Amino acid sequence: MTLRELEIFYHLSEDTHLSQLSKKIGLSQSAISLAIKSLEKKLSEPLFDRIGKKLLLNERGRLFKEASYTHFLALKDAESFFKQDKLSGVMKIASSKTIGNFILPQLLFDFILEHPHITIDKDIKNSADIIQLVKEGEIDIGIIETECDEEMIVKEALGEDRLLVVSCDRALMDKAYYIDQLFDKKWFLREEGSGTRELFLESLGETAHALSIFMEFTEFEELKTILLKNSDTLACVSKFVVSKELAREELYEVKLINIELKRKLYIIYHKEKYKSMLFKTFQTFLKANFKQA
Repeated sequence: MTLRELEIFYHLSEDTHLSQLSKKIGLSQSAISLAIKSLEKKLSEPLFDRIGKKLLLNERGRLFKEASYTHFLALKDAESFFKQDKLSGVMKIASSKTIGNFILPQLLFDFILEHPHITIDKDIKNSADIIQLVKEGEIDIGIIETECDEEMIVKEALGEDRLLVVSCDRALMDKAYYIDQLFDKKWFLREEGSGTRELFLESLGETAHALSIFMEFTEFEELKTILLKNSDTLACVSKFVVSKELAREELYEVKLINIELKRKLYIIYHKEKYKSMLFKTFQTFLKANFKQA
């Protein structure tokens, strides 16, 4: 049954004179009759008694009206609200850990402040998992820190991030190093599937095979706790992650020779994703307000 059929039914239950109702709601008498017959067919029984030329609401019609009218009004309110406010709804997004912990929180706060009728359901995954979620249609938008060439996924540049090798040993910042000069340190890397890990190892080329990974980490706070207390440890992380520690001179960048650690950050979504007004507004907002590392 449609909202229009229900609306005609409620009108007719209050005014059973077809000619009068026809003028009142701007529909022909035959259109009103067809709508009521369609509704009755869907309910598998008549709602009006046909007595001569009169239509009279019967006992089942009265019951149906009583049971459905409140819900009808709620649906009409929702329809009206939805038409008036295109920027309402729930966005499901997922981002990689760096973006989700250090970039998105303020952006989401600002966006919701600007558009209070929307809700954003946010999850944090590694880039490989986010790509899979987009492929399966489980999320509206993914924000990742690695390349993606999947046929069914649209990839759009969001910005750029710079990775750093960092240590609490101030002496290491006095010169630049070839990467193998640092292999005697205890190296900490993100788990497999992380964009940070993939870029770092790819940048090392064949040399990566000689790198001994002392420990993997998933949480940035645990990493920073170890780095700050152990001068023989090194890690490769986004500048976003350690910006405060660098500014306070608690951690220091270790400069590398012939290795540049930059990466693109991307917004991704399914090729068949419907681009609602909310989707397009959020997408534009992210691109306009993203700040580079």
